[in-house]
Amino acid sequence: MPCLTWRRHAQGETPDNRYPCGIAQPVLDESLMNFRRLSELTRPLSRLSAGLLLAALGTLAAAQTGPQMQLPRAQLHAGMHLLDVQLAQTGEQRQIGLMFRKEMPQHEGMLFVFEQAATQCFWMRNTLIPLTAAFVADDGTIVNLADMKPQSDDSHCSTKPVRFVLEMNAGWFAKRQIKPGFKLGGAVFSR
Repeated sequence: MPCLTWRRHAQGETPDNRYPCGIAQPVLDESLMNFRRLSELTRPLSRLSAGLLLAALGTLAAAQTGPQMQLPRAQLHAGMHLLDVQLAQTGEQRQIGLMFRKEMPQHEGMLFVFEQAATQCFWMRNTLIPLTAAFVADDGTIVNLADMKPQSDDSHCSTKPVRFVLEMNAGWFAKRQIKPGFKLGGAVFSR
């Protein structure tokens, strides 16, 4: 039975007789056993991490196959014009924005709400319709406007730090003679 012994046998344990003479036998030492114990302890964490990664990829894939239409809504007014806008309030919602939309009613738009005022910059990757962005101060005053072409990576930025950006169909502001300095109204601006 000398060919059936292995390192654990030398430590007083019974050898495993499954391996006949002349066939390579497993060598189990403490470092391998510690690795196995560690992998058994981390396996549930690995499954959780893999599950979270798959969920995140699923959310991203779902977001990239179609427009986000189920965001909360708010009412804004620009003089006598009433706007029904979706609120993009989280990082993911703001990142997707109006991507993949093929059309948008004239009285609708999207208001991007940021946690703090900063120079906000937007582009039009995966955005199929032309838009005008109004960069808006906390009190609802339009700081500047930017016309943006579909599917462009050109950057359009606020000229001052703002917390709000309102995207409407291209030309919506110009048709109503709304320019920088005009004050929009709505509960979101009075918070």
